[in-house]
Amino acid sequence: MYNHKSLFIKVKECSTMLRKLLISVLLGAVTTVVLADDANIAVNPDEGKMGEVKRVPKDNEFKVCADQNNLPYSNSAGEGFENKIAELLAKDLGKELSYQYWPDRFGFLRNTLNAYRCDYLIGTNTTYDALNTTKPYYRAGHVWVYRKDKGYDIKDWTSPDLRKGIIGVNDKSPVAVALNDNDLMANARPYRIQRDLNQKPSELIDDVADGKIDIAIAWGPIGGYYAKKSDVELVVVPIPEYENTKITGKTYWNISGGVRKKEDERRDELEKAIFKNKDKILKILDDYGIPHSDPTFNNTLDGYKRHKQ
Repeated sequence: MYNHKSLFIKVKECSTMLRKLLISVLLGAVTTVVLADDANIAVNPDEGKMGEVKRVPKDNEFKVCADQNNLPYSNSAGEGFENKIAELLAKDLGKELSYQYWPDRFGFLRNTLNAYRCDYLIGTNTTYDALNTTKPYYRAGHVWVYRKDKGYDIKDWTSPDLRKGIIGVNDKSPVAVALNDNDLMANARPYRIQRDLNQKPSELIDDVADGKIDIAIAWGPIGGYYAKKSDVELVVVPIPEYENTKITGKTYWNISGGVRKKEDERRDELEKAIFKNKDKILKILDDYGIPHSDPTFNNTLDGYKRHKQ
């Protein structure tokens, strides 16, 4: 699974020059016209560019940038947990909720938030420097997922049961660092870190349920949600944090809301609504089977000074 929520992980590993080159090449491959929402409204890719007409946000609208087919986060039917959080926040702020949908991959921010087609992201990494982020309201990490009838007892990277089967993992994701350090790569089956849009977001967990792989290493919201929905009883085990062993293998990340850079007033308004409704938001996460914990600040990847105050 790949989306803007994991973009920062790989981008931070590149040099500045390589990063700019990589992004510029990939942005050039973005489709010129996509269907943006469930009303099949075609988006003009020239709108919002420098020198072109930009939408002016209205005071009474709460327009969210989201993916139209990326459960458990969001879809155009409003069935994702971030859809439900958006509904809660819009109601609290007394604003009208609407969306700009766009596939959540390279080019997402350029074609949504930064083109002024929408104004809010409900969940993103707290230190994602492309955004102006709120204080974090939950923390998410990676999980192991396996069939209960396997009888595995997996608690950490030294668990012998990890060596008994095929382990599905997103190729080149940070958690692969621990997999390699513990000599488990021979057991690994790689999955694309940027999801094939022809495949369901549940592909990795479906393959566990179907017996195509024995263990999945999944981003917690993906693993928890699809394990809960599965017809086969699956076990979800949080993977211990690895950053103290090797920072490039960081397993857990703080999650915040996000707005455009320099929009501090909008950020503060969003932040106030989030924390006023935090108990209700955490209830939504629980209802969707999303593993979560309280935000912590172990290093600068977890937050900057204002996030900790």
